[in-house]
Amino acid sequence: MYRTADDIYCYPRSTILKNLPGLRNARALKRYELAMSAQRAEEPLPAGRLSVTHYRAIHRHLFQDVYDWSGQFRRVRIARGTSMFCYPENIGREMSDLFGQLAAQKFFRERSTDACASELSHFLATLNAIHPFRDGNGRSQLAFGALLAHRAGHPLRLEKLRPRPFLSAMIESFQGNEAPLASNLRGLMDG
Repeated sequence: MYRTADDIYCYPRSTILKNLPGLRNARALKRYELAMSAQRAEEPLPAGRLSVTHYRAIHRHLFQDVYDWSGQFRRVRIARGTSMFCYPENIGREMSDLFGQLAAQKFFRERSTDACASELSHFLATLNAIHPFRDGNGRSQLAFGALLAHRAGHPLRLEKLRPRPFLSAMIESFQGNEAPLASNLRGLMDG
């Protein structure tokens, strides 16, 4: 669970995120969120140009049935454990910089599979450190990363993804070691 002070996203005197169905039980909300986002993930993702706006539209698509703030950058400071994510006042600038770099790198097109996996791991590690949304960052990152890899000519075979090792690799990338994440991504790529 994320730590935050004075969280405007939670019900008063609670750590449960305000949600569209009005669920006040953490387990019920988690089950509902997983079911709804999984259902939306089976649908075509919003079209776009792999921009910040496109990324926000993907988050909105995945979580539109759960949170009224889906697709909007968070306005509170959050941390997981002792790891602070980007302060909300810096999210817009950091997202613009990251996606500007992505465009300058031509969205990893015309890269070898190994190079694409490496560059995608760096992009996802940075995006994870920014953590622009109050919740749903991991699923949005994975959906966007899969779309990005597909457009770069190195589609991810998500059915091969092993959640625990992948999450562990994401955590290591937050600490500066992107090699396990690149290895995980490379293992999901054809070719």
